[in-house]
Amino acid sequence: MANLSPFVSRGLFDELFRDVNPGYFIKPLHGDSLPTQIKVDIKENPGEFIVEAEIPGASKDNIHVNIDGNVVSIRAEISQVDSQTKDDKLLRSERYYGEVSRSFQLPVDIDDSSSKARYENGVLTLNLLKKQKQAGQRMTIE
Repeated sequence: MANLSPFVSRGLFDELFRDVNPGYFIKPLHGDSLPTQIKVDIKENPGEFIVEAEIPGASKDNIHVNIDGNVVSIRAEISQVDSQTKDDKLLRSERYYGEVSRSFQLPVDIDDSSSKARYENGVLTLNLLKKQKQAGQRMTIE
């Protein structure tokens, strides 16, 4: 590719190229392309963390949550497919398939046996209970 002047922004170049070859820039029919990372909101209260993760287009069977101590990993397989009937003539199909993931570390360990997950309207909600600290045991000196 030719060296562009530092005064020409990449966005301006893309806009000019879009007019020359509009088929090059294709977006899916239902909004933006597959996200590169799952977006999360994390809230904390005294007993738990509440995580809300946006995972539109995934079925709950294709979402996997793994908890290892204080590290939470979310992985989802997403597919967008447009349906058509036998009378339809397919003129253009814009679909995407892929996997997105996100891992993050929380300040304390999570009690994975008591935590809960719910998926509704494209949002995964995790109620992650904080692991109760066990009182230190007194060591016997021999």
